[in-house]
Amino acid sequence: MTQGFGTFVRGGTTHLGFCSGETVVDLGEGSLDELLPQGRAAWERATEQALAAAAAGDAISLDEVAPQLPFTVADYVDFYSSLEHATNLGRMFRPDSEPLLPNWRHLPVGYHGRAGTVVVSGTPIRRPQGQAKPPDADAPVYGPSRRLDIELELGFVVGVPSTHGEPVPTSAFLDHVFGVVLVNDWSARDIQAWEYVPLGPFLGKSFATSVSAWVTPLALLEDRRVAAPPQQPEPLPHLRVDGDWAYDLPLEVELNGAVISRGNARGLYWTMPQQLAHATSNGASIRTGDLMASGTISGAERGSEGSLIELTWNGSERVRLGDGGARTFLEDGDEVVLRGQPLGEVRGRILPA
Repeated sequence: MTQGFGTFVRGGTTHLGFCSGETVVDLGEGSLDELLPQGRAAWERATEQALAAAAAGDAISLDEVAPQLPFTVADYVDFYSSLEHATNLGRMFRPDSEPLLPNWRHLPVGYHGRAGTVVVSGTPIRRPQGQAKPPDADAPVYGPSRRLDIELELGFVVGVPSTHGEPVPTSAFLDHVFGVVLVNDWSARDIQAWEYVPLGPFLGKSFATSVSAWVTPLALLEDRRVAAPPQQPEPLPHLRVDGDWAYDLPLEVELNGAVISRGNARGLYWTMPQQLAHATSNGASIRTGDLMASGTISGAERGSEGSLIELTWNGSERVRLGDGGARTFLEDGDEVVLRGQPLGEVRGRILPA
């Protein structure tokens, strides 16, 4: 059952709401932006009140509201936290070398994304155009991406900002982070492959990132916390974390009505407190509304990968769909739905370039 805070339009006005299954508690005019900076005590109080209202039936049908982007995204950072995903891509593109680059087990690798193109679940995704170099071509060409992909991810939402110049330790995670969303970091693999050396992802990622409509508070995920995978070598002191910080959240990817992948977030190698600590370790500050995503979540078993590039091994195999069709990468008209309870879903349909 989906549980989380969000922002919706009803009767022409913007309201703060709490989704509980197929109903929404209307918390009055306003938005989640106003709750985020109030801090942990206020978040927990608001969550208790919303749960009580939902239990009492003081709610309206989900069909009566139009969910909006749940919060104003201040900054967007995307990490690369799944050992299995990083290993798969390393084996794919560097078959004669170690799959993991030397830094991977020492820090949560990431890149700075584009906050202005983060959209709410249900928003159609226009196929991006860009520059790519086909393997058999002597020069790059400009045109619609032919290798459009998905990335199944978790993202955490910052509520309380930090001071510029002061790193946020792993122990302070709960004081700054409000909750978690599902993320689809859409990726144009052909554009990405041509542009990413030497500075990393840019136009192959920045055209769109989708998030779920409801932000699940961390307080509602306490019973989902489990031990993270062992880390070797031991992280440097500023990245060490006490307690269990992985989340047991079953996840799935649906393409055109067929479930093509099932996995779990508990296998992420780098945890959310470590991601936040690393992002601020140089003194960079965080702001209310910052979104930091995990990177693609993939498991060790076939069928648990969180991207098409892995499920099809870079397009050399095809994913079979329930209608008899098959895919390597996304075609126009395809609809992707990522799910993970209690976070809800992220839905998006591909429009032509």
